[in-house]
Amino acid sequence: MATGVLLVAFTLLAGAAVAQRVVTVQSGPLVRTEGSHVTIWCNVTGYKDGVEQDFEWSMYLASAADREIRIVSTAQPNYAYAVYAQRVNSKDIYVERLSRDSALLHITKVQAKDQGLFECYTPNTDGRYLGSYSARTNLTVIADSLTVTAPAQTLSKVEGDTLQLTCEVSRTTMQHTHLSVGWYLKAPDDTTAPPQELLTLSKDFVLRSGGPYRQRMAAGDLRLDKTSATSYRLTIHKLQPVDQGLLYCQAAEWIQDSDGSWFAMTRKQSDKTQLRVQPTDRDFSIQVSTERRSFTAGEPLELRCAIEAQNVPERFFSVSWVFSSSPVAVVGPGAVPVLGPDYVAREAAGHMTVRKESVNVHLLKLQHLRTEDAGKYICRVTEREKTPTGDFIDRSKRSRNVQITVQPLKSNITVLLSSNSSEVLEGNMVQLTCVVHSTTGPLSVVWQVTGKQGDGLAQELASLDRDGTVRHSDAYKERASYGDIRVERLGADTFMLSVYNALPDDEGLYVCAVTEWFKTGTEPEHTWGKIGEKSATETITVKTVESSFMVSASSRTPSVTFGDSFELLCLVKPRHNPRVPTSVTWRFIPAGMEAADEGGFKELVTFTREGTLKWGEQLLGLGTRTTVDRSHSNTNFWLSVTRAGRREAGKYQCTAVLWRKNYDNSWSRVANRTSNLLGISVLQPESNLRVQKTNQSLVHLEDSRVRINCSISSQTAQDSQHAVLWYVRRAAGSEADELLLRIERSGALEYGTYADEERLRRRVQAERLSPRLYALTLNRAESSDSGTYYCLVEEWLSDPDGAWYRLSRDTSGFTEVLVRQPEARLQVEEAESNVTVSERGSIRLGCSIPSQSSRDSRFSVSWYVERSQDQDQEPQPGQEEDDEGGERECVFSIGHDAIFGNGNCSPREEAGPNSRLQFERTTSEQYSLTIQEARPTDAGRYYCHVEEWLLNPRKAWYRLATNNSGIISVSVLQQAESSVKSVVCSNAALFYFVFFYPFPVFAVLLIALLLLRCKGRGSSKSQEGKNGAPLLWIKEPHLSYSPTCLDPPALSLHPGSVD
Repeated sequence: MATGVLLVAFTLLAGAAVAQRVVTVQSGPLVRTEGSHVTIWCNVTGYKDGVEQDFEWSMYLASAADREIRIVSTAQPNYAYAVYAQRVNSKDIYVERLSRDSALLHITKVQAKDQGLFECYTPNTDGRYLGSYSARTNLTVIADSLTVTAPAQTLSKVEGDTLQLTCEVSRTTMQHTHLSVGWYLKAPDDTTAPPQELLTLSKDFVLRSGGPYRQRMAAGDLRLDKTSATSYRLTIHKLQPVDQGLLYCQAAEWIQDSDGSWFAMTRKQSDKTQLRVQPTDRDFSIQVSTERRSFTAGEPLELRCAIEAQNVPERFFSVSWVFSSSPVAVVGPGAVPVLGPDYVAREAAGHMTVRKESVNVHLLKLQHLRTEDAGKYICRVTEREKTPTGDFIDRSKRSRNVQITVQPLKSNITVLLSSNSSEVLEGNMVQLTCVVHSTTGPLSVVWQVTGKQGDGLAQELASLDRDGTVRHSDAYKERASYGDIRVERLGADTFMLSVYNALPDDEGLYVCAVTEWFKTGTEPEHTWGKIGEKSATETITVKTVESSFMVSASSRTPSVTFGDSFELLCLVKPRHNPRVPTSVTWRFIPAGMEAADEGGFKELVTFTREGTLKWGEQLLGLGTRTTVDRSHSNTNFWLSVTRAGRREAGKYQCTAVLWRKNYDNSWSRVANRTSNLLGISVLQPESNLRVQKTNQSLVHLEDSRVRINCSISSQTAQDSQHAVLWYVRRAAGSEADELLLRIERSGALEYGTYADEERLRRRVQAERLSPRLYALTLNRAESSDSGTYYCLVEEWLSDPDGAWYRLSRDTSGFTEVLVRQPEARLQVEEAESNVTVSERGSIRLGCSIPSQSSRDSRFSVSWYVERSQDQDQEPQPGQEEDDEGGERECVFSIGHDAIFGNGNCSPREEAGPNSRLQFERTTSEQYSLTIQEARPTDAGRYYCHVEEWLLNPRKAWYRLATNNSGIISVSVLQQAESSVKSVVCSNAALFYFVFFYPFPVFAVLLIALLLLRCKGRGSSKSQEGKNGAPLLWIKEPHLSYSPTCLDPPALSLHPGSVD
C-alpha cells in the first residue's frame, strides 16, 4: 500500500510540472446598446507550442441555460446554427484572429436577442486533456436611448464676432454611464477631408481642444459650457475666416466594463450648422498724443502713437519715430526698436525709451530735454500684408506734426534742513537731512557747522559733488576715517549728514549749502554751469549722559513657593546707545548671609557692552532654570528663575557701568551705578495631603487573608510621592504603637521590629494598587494578629534642585482587626444502645461525627470502657477512676496524625498481628472498632471520645474541641468450661444437629416400620378398628428451646401425643 501512495504522489508531482491549458475570455457582464458593434476577445495558454489554436463561439439564452446555440468557428465553416447562419455568412458576425492563440469575436450590429451567456471553446490539440478548454462571459443588450439634437441652420458672421451654438444631449439608460460631448468643423469645399475637432468634454470630464484651436482655447476665445443637465453650449469669440464651414455636435455614451476599461456603446451626431465668416476692413488710422507741448530744459517728454484698426493683434505693423526729418527709432512687428545714430548714446545712458506699451500704442520718451530737442515730431506706421498670390505689400500712413518747444533752465530750488532731534544724548547719533525741491539739474552739497566754543566762523565738515564724490575737511578727516562722520545721497534731491557717537563739542549750528548745475554740449565734450545756490540751517544741542544715568531693581514676586518662578527687572536709564553702551551685572547673596560676610555678593551674569552674556561663578538652578533677557532698547534687563528652590532664596542686586566708545574704537568708563537690594523668599508649598479617615472593624478567621486599604483623597502636586508607614496597636492601653513596615517613596520595603518579633515578614504584604491607594495584606492570619491598624502617609516633593523633602504627614482612620479561631461545631452521635454478645463473639463499636467545625479538621478518636470495681481492687495500668469511683479503661486510640496509640490515652492492649481489635474508617466522619473473640471481661459501658484538631497558620496543630458519644452497654454471655453442653450451646448449627434434627428422622423411621408390619400381616381384620383406622399413630414431637439458653433443648412428649 505504501508503494501505491508513493506512485500516486509521484504522478501528481509529475502532472503539476506539465502546463495546463487555460482559456480566458473578456470578463463580464458586458453591457452594450442595441445596434452597436460588439467585440469579445478570447485567449488560450498552456498548450503545446507550435500548434495554432481554433476558436468556437456558442451562446446560451437565459430561458434555456442548458441548450447550446452555435455561432461561429475558425475551423468549421458551417458551424453556426440556423438562427445565426445568415448573419455569419453575411459577415455581420465573424471572428478576427489576433494571433496564434488569441481571437476576437465581432458582432457588427448586436440585436436584443443576442443577450445571453457567450462561450469560447478551444478544441484540444495536445493529445490529452489537462486544464480548461472553455470560458464564458455574459452579454447584456440594452436599448439605445442616446439622443443628440441641434437645430439645422445657416449663420453669417463678421470676422471678430462671437458665435454661440447649443446642443441637447440626453439618455435614459438605467446603467451607470458617462457621456462625452464634442463640437466638430467640416470644411464645406472638401468633403473628403476629415472633420476638425474644435472642443470636446471627455467622459472623464476633461476639456480638450483640437490642435489648431489649442491656443485660442488657452486665450479664452473658445469655450464649451454645460448650461443645464442636457445642454452644452459652444462659444467662439473673435471669429476668423478659418472658422467657416459645417459645425455639428457629436456625443458618445460610455460604460465601464468589469476590467475597469471604458467602452463607447453608441455615438450620434446632431444636425449641421452652416457658418459663413465675412472678413473685416483692413484700413487703419494713426493718432499721436502728448500731455503738453511746452517744456523746460531737463524735463521729460512722452509721445504716444495709437493705431486704430480692426484685429490689430493679427496684423503686422511697423512704427517709425521721426524728428525734424531725422529718424529717431523704428519699432518692427516684433517690438524690437532700432535707434537712429544720434540717439544711440542717449538710450545707452538711460535718457531715452522706445517701447510698445500695448497692442496698438507705441511710446517715445526723452529724459532731460535739451534746447536742441525742440522741433516737429511725427509717427509713421507701415502695415505689411500678404496677398492671395503670396506676395507682400506695404501700406504706410503718417500722423500730423507735433510741435515741441524747450525753454532754457532757471533755478527755482528750495532747501529744507531737518534733524532727528534738536537735542541728542551724548553718544547718540546726530542725523541731518537736507531736501531740495524744484530741481532741474545735478546738485552739489557742502555741510558746515558753527561750534559754540568757536569764534563764530563756519567750519566745513564735508562736501558732496554733483557726481557723488564725498570729501571731508582736514579737521574731521580722522573721525570720518573711523566712520563717525558720514555723508550720503539718499536720492536725486535728498542728502544726509550723520555724526555718530556725538560728543559735547559737536554741539552747534549746522548749515546745508546746495548748488544746482546744468550741462551743456554732448558727450564727450561738455561743460558744467551753475544755475543757482541755496542753503538751510539747524541748531543741535548735545546732552551729556552722566546727568541722567541711573539704575533701579524691582520684582513683582518677593515671595514664591517651591517650583514657582520669579522675575527680577533691572531698569537702566537713559536708553541704550551703541556708542555709549551699558554693561549690567546681576549679583546674588544667599539667604542667611550678609553682604559683609566672607565672599559677599557673587556675580550671576553680566550683559557686556558688546551685547554678549558672561556667566559668573554662582549659577542659579544649576544653570538650566535661569534665563536672562533684555529689551530692544537695552533699558530693561530681566533675570528669571523657573522652578525656584532653597538655593535661589536670598538678596539680589544689579550694577551698571556706562562706557563710551571713542572714534578710534577705544573704550572709556564714564559712570558706575548700583541698584537697590531685592529680597526673594522661597517657601515650601502649602500641603493639601488628605488621607481617608474612615474607621472600620474587620473580623476574620485564622488562616484567612486580611486586607486593609490606605486611600489618599488629595495631594499637593501631581508629581507628589508618598512614603507609607503601617502601624499596629496591640491593646488599648499600650504605650506606643508598633511599626509594622515602611514603604519608601522609591518603593523600597523596610520591616519594623514588630514584624521581626511576631514573625510577620513572610505573611505580611504591602501593595501599591494605584498612585493614591495602598493596601496591607496579612496572609494566613493568626489570632495574635488582632489589633488596631492604621497607616501614616508622608508626602514628599522634589525641589527644583532635585532634592526630595518631606512636606507633610497625615494618618488614616483606624481599622480594628479581630482574628479568631473557627467556632467549635463538633458533634458526635450521642444515641445510647445495649449490645449482648456471647463469649468469643465480636463487639462492633461505632463512632459517627455528623458535624465538624472546619472541612480541614482532623480528629483524634479514643474508645473508653467503664466498669464497676470493688473498693479494695487496685486499678491496672491503663485504667482510670471516674468521678463516681468506677473504672474507666482506654480501649483504643488513634491520633489526628493517623498514628495508632497516639491519641489522648494509651490502651492497655497493644496493637499487633495478634490483637483482638479491628479499626475501620469508612468515611472521614465514620469510625468503627470491632473487638473480636469477646471475653466476659469485655463487658462494660463503651463510648468514644473525639478531639477536633486544626492546623494554625504557623503549621502547628492545636485542639479546637472535644466531645463524647453516647454509651453502648455491652454484655458478654459466659459459657461452661470444656463441657459438651457449653460446646453445643455455643454453636447454633451444632445445637440444631444434636437436639432438633434426630427427632423427625426417628419419627419417619418408626412410621415406615409400622407400615411394613401391616403389610406382613395381610389383610387381617382383627388388627383394624371398626372404621378401618390404625390403632397407633404418632404426632410430631414438640421441641421447646431458647436460642440464648445454656442448657440443651428439652424434648418432651405431651399427654395425648400417643393414642
